[in-house]
This record gives sequence, structure tokens and C-alpha cells, in this order.
Amino acid sequence: MDATLKTVQQLLAEEAHLSPALRSILEVMIMLVKLMANRLSLNSRNSSQPPSTDRFTKGDKADKEDADKKSGGQPGRVGSTLKKIDHPDDIKYLSVDRSTLPPGDYRVVGFDCRQVFDIDIRRFVTEYQAEILESAQGQRFTAPFPAGVSKAVQYGHGVKVQSVYLSQYQLIPYKRVAEHFKDQLTLPISEGSVYAYNRQAYELLEVFEQKVIAKLL
Repeated sequence: MDATLKTVQQLLAEEAHLSPALRSILEVMIMLVKLMANRLSLNSRNSSQPPSTDRFTKGDKADKEDADKKSGGQPGRVGSTLKKIDHPDDIKYLSVDRSTLPPGDYRVVGFDCRQVFDIDIRRFVTEYQAEILESAQGQRFTAPFPAGVSKAVQYGHGVKVQSVYLSQYQLIPYKRVAEHFKDQLTLPISEGSVYAYNRQAYELLEVFEQKVIAKLL
């Protein structure tokens, strides 16, 4: 189609006897054909259109090949194997029930170790107790709280980081991010708080962004 349009435009440019009105009409028609062609070629891969709007064409060879593949790892794929770590977070010792063994003396000669990798999704609350000293004259001195701990009850950096990650990188709507914290962690975070955390991250990254732009330029 591109080649055909170029040929038409070239012929139109070489035609010296066309009236200005007819030439304008033909140029408008060519422009409309280009717009329609570009619109028909849009899909979820090269635009913001959802996959449900994609047209099924004979050109979707890659999709057909993917559909024909068996599930699981493909030949030639470099896999990622789970490996043991040297310092597990928790160690549970399993003892042999000696009442089930034949009579005799036994000694421990080692352990058969197996590791289970899992995640611990839970709320973790840290309470800071600032010591208060009082002199004989009644004057009080209170230990300072860590930087950022300014309220009686507040959310920590981990909550804010996870909130920004879910909403900005994983593109999860604010409402569903709030539901995640409420359902999984019993933390009643509002959609407004999620927005505020994103705004805070945006402002903190402003200086970094400007430095990156300057480096790229």
C-alpha cells in the first residue's frame, strides 16, 4: 500500500494540467486513505488498544506458533533453578522418634536438609518508646524519635514502596491496591493515601529525573 501511494503521489506531482481544485481533492483523498490504513494496522502490540480489539488476520503467524507450542519450558530455554541458600531465615529440627527404632545406642551423624521457599505476607508493627527522664527540679528530657517518625500512628516506608510499586509498575488501580492491603495485611489504606504516596515518590525522584535527562542529552 505504501508503494502504491508513493506512485500515486508521484504521478499527481508530474501531472501539470490538473486544476487546483481537483488536485486538492485528490490530495485529501490520499490523506484519508493513509489515515484509514494506519488505523487498520493498529493493534494491542503497537498502540494502547486493548487485546479484545485485535483483528484476526492471516498475518498472526507468531500467535499461531505460540498457540501450537506445548506448555512448559521450550527447547533451548535457559531455565532458572531454585537453589539452596547458606543462611535460611528459620531452621526447624526434626528428631527421629527413637521409640520406633530397634533397641540400641544411637548418635547423630548429620542431617538431611531440605529448604522450602515461601513468602510471609503479614503486618509488622514497630513501636518506638522514647525514654523520658525527669530531673529533681521536674524538668523532663525525652529521647528523640528516628527521622520520619512524626505521628502517634503512621505507615512505614515499606508500605509506601509497595503501594507505589503495585500502582505504578504493575498498573493496578488505586481501589484494588487499597483492597490488597486491607485483605492481605489488615491495613486500611485509602485510595487517597495511594495517590499521596505516588505523589511523594514523584517529587523525591524529580532531581534524579533531571540528572538522567541531562545525561541522556
